[in-house]
Amino acid sequence: MTFLSSMEGIVWGVPMLVLLLGVGIYLQLGLKLVPLRKLGTGFKLMWQGRDAKHTPDGKAKTDTDGEISPFNALMTSLSATIGTGNIAGVATAIFLGGPGAVFWMWITALVGMATKFAEAVLAVRFRETDSTGFHVGGPMFYIKNGLGKKWIWLGGAFALFGAVAAFGIGNTVQSNSVAEGLSESLGVPHWLTGLVLMVLAGAVILGGIKRIAKVAGKLVPIMGIAYVLAGILVLILNAGQIGEAFSLIFYHAFNPIAAAGGFAGAGVAMAIQFGVARGIFSNEAGLGSAPIAHAAAKTKNPVRQGLIAMLGTFIDTIIVCSITALVILTSVEWDGGETGARLTAVSFDLALPGIGEYVVTFALAVFAFTTILGWSFYGEKCFQFLFGTRSITLYRVLFIIAIPLGAMANLDLVWVLASVFNAMMAIPNLIALALLSPVVFKLTKDYFDGKNVLPGEELDHDKSS
Repeated sequence: MTFLSSMEGIVWGVPMLVLLLGVGIYLQLGLKLVPLRKLGTGFKLMWQGRDAKHTPDGKAKTDTDGEISPFNALMTSLSATIGTGNIAGVATAIFLGGPGAVFWMWITALVGMATKFAEAVLAVRFRETDSTGFHVGGPMFYIKNGLGKKWIWLGGAFALFGAVAAFGIGNTVQSNSVAEGLSESLGVPHWLTGLVLMVLAGAVILGGIKRIAKVAGKLVPIMGIAYVLAGILVLILNAGQIGEAFSLIFYHAFNPIAAAGGFAGAGVAMAIQFGVARGIFSNEAGLGSAPIAHAAAKTKNPVRQGLIAMLGTFIDTIIVCSITALVILTSVEWDGGETGARLTAVSFDLALPGIGEYVVTFALAVFAFTTILGWSFYGEKCFQFLFGTRSITLYRVLFIIAIPLGAMANLDLVWVLASVFNAMMAIPNLIALALLSPVVFKLTKDYFDGKNVLPGEELDHDKSS
């Protein structure tokens, strides 16, 4: 355990954070800030992408490649990213790095939008059709098809890390978080939570990507909006502290904060480290997970899906994580010594006595459930890349069985293993993004120059660059 903890400190140390931010900044500059400048275009395409059968003018589409709508591809990726990181991760970042960590989470998200954009562009550009007729893609495929067969070992490494990581961060850790939350707030036994989660998740996972996307397309928007509205209600009640909260965030992003109450204090380096690390843990930009979902989108245009995909980082961190952070920082108890999901629950409950804690518990349960669904697909596709299409059923069964085991287990070891393998996923993905960046830049330039726009796409195409 000591060795693994040391390994975790190395793989999530300063070099990894510099690599993640460095590649993101390089892509953002190489794209001439398109992910930031075209944010409105992305939301427009997302809304139009709810129905992948028709163009904005109502005519039937000819680009039917893919299994799920562009909107549901985004919801599937969001189902995996909006989870414990948005509730517990933000609280931990503030507890360890101080309020200034929130600023660095925002910076990570703005940079990460370019990373997510590039990942989705490459996922659609280099995806394949498997033996069952389904589209498959992601880092392992854009490494194999974009960099060539001599790099296939790197794609295999990503797939191995992804298949293993899914059992940790995308399965047992999630079911354990739900079980712990329901046990503390409602007294529900861990085994019962695990059993219910197994049955519900199994019914969805065994139906494959179409069923996962359909459920995610309904649950993620409903729960996400409900959580944000609850947070806004708290902020209205705490309106007098909002100005002070923003002041704390911006000031302590560049200045250390002293110890107070149960808060141990934090320097600027800690604010940066924990802000960046928890930001990436939350939105997964650079880990290579989200492009696996976007590769299944019904589109022939990689750039269109990239513009939609980048919204995942914006929604996850700039919107949802910010709500959590502001609720915590407008609470009089943020420096009282609580951390993780408990700190978020206490902050909500102070503003909404008797209700706030249950809002957080329920949100955590739904977010964790959808994370299990999203990561089941990610792990399955990684496993399929390694062992072929016939291995899918075996992976799904093993993944479902692991859910109740995670709910009842002591997960100290699993947490560390999941964290290590998550970081290991990022390394081959970031190498591929850097080497294939010219492809992303050219496809993007051609799209905004009108050179690779399909018939019927003119209405949602902006030629300005």
